[in-house]
Amino acid sequence: MAGKGFGFSLGKMKELADAFKKAQQVQEGAKQVQEDLNNMEIEGQAQGGLVKVWVSGNQEPLRAEIAPEALNEGAEVLSELVAAAMKDAYQKSTAAMKEKMEALTAGLGIPGL
Repeated sequence: MAGKGFGFSLGKMKELADAFKKAQQVQEGAKQVQEDLNNMEIEGQAQGGLVKVWVSGNQEPLRAEIAPEALNEGAEVLSELVAAAMKDAYQKSTAAMKEKMEALTAGLGIPGL
């Protein structure tokens, strides 16, 4: 094995350098995606807007709005409306997160992403 060094050819070194470059791009992109998601306000609602909630792109609750007429529905129904609005916001938020992550990894040629 004399004269073969560590078994890395120039081609392998370039592949390794490219892999590190892609990893750095993903890391920088992920940081930007995280910032974008933190700054998003995604609305979820129930029963035509009687109850509305807002979450960030990271599913962090931001605020809620309950229409006065929703209070007439009673505690049990109001609770169901709040839960439905939260679920709506959560689903929209996770869809936004997935879309941003797919955009980040598209074209990088990383298997499995």
